[in-house]
Amino acid sequence: QVQLVESGGGLVQAGGSLRLSCAASGRTANRYAMGWFRQAPGKEREFVAAIRRIGTTYYADSVKGRFTISGDNAKNALYLQMNSLKPEDTAVYYCAARDNTLGLITAPTAYDYWGQGTQVSVSS
Repeated sequence: QVQLVESGGGLVQAGGSLRLSCAASGRTANRYAMGWFRQAPGKEREFVAAIRRIGTTYYADSVKGRFTISGDNAKNALYLQMNSLKPEDTAVYYCAARDNTLGLITAPTAYDYWGQGTQVSVSS
C-alpha cells in the first residue's frame, strides 16, 4: 500500500502562484508514475500533470506553460508549481500514484493510489 498526503492548497488571486506538495509513504519502490488530477464541483476528475519515475513529464493542454510538475525520488515527494493561476483552475487537486504500466498516463482509472485532495481556489 502507498499513502499520499497533499498540502499547499489555498486561496489566491488570479495571476498568482501556489505550490502543491505530495508526500508518499509505504511501498513506493515499484512506483511507475505519479500525477496530479483535479475536480471542480459538478465536473469529472481531470488530468493535470504526471511524471514517470524516469523523469518524463506530461501536461494537460490547459496548464501547459503555467504549471510544472517535479518529483524527488529520494524523498518520495511530488510537487506541482502553479503560476499564472486562473479562476478556472479552481478545484480540489489530488495526488495519485500508480505501479502498473497499463493504461494512459492521463487516465484516472490507471492510478492505484490517491490522496485526500487539497482545495485550490482562484479569485478573479
